[in-house]
Amino acid sequence: SESLVVCDVDGDLVKKLREFRFRKETNNAAIIRCKPEQQMMYAGSKNKLVQTVELTKVFEIRNTEDLTEEWLREKLGFFR
Repeated sequence: SESLVVCDVDGDLVKKLREFRFRKETNNAAIIRCKPEQQMMYAGSKNKLVQTVELTKVFEIRNTEDLTEEWLREKLGFFR
């Protein structure tokens, strides 16, 4: 069976995300932005983007207030 292509990822975006991912800085960084009403609609697109740019860590929050230092330390602590 053929795979369903949900979206195409622009080559420029792939390049920029790879540059972001392999940057030389040693501090933490994040890409944050998605309207809650679009999260369900574009869930397949998010998965395609994660696969295309070979992301290794993806965390989802529903509310920006949930993004606290404690939450981040808990999530990143798993990778130590």
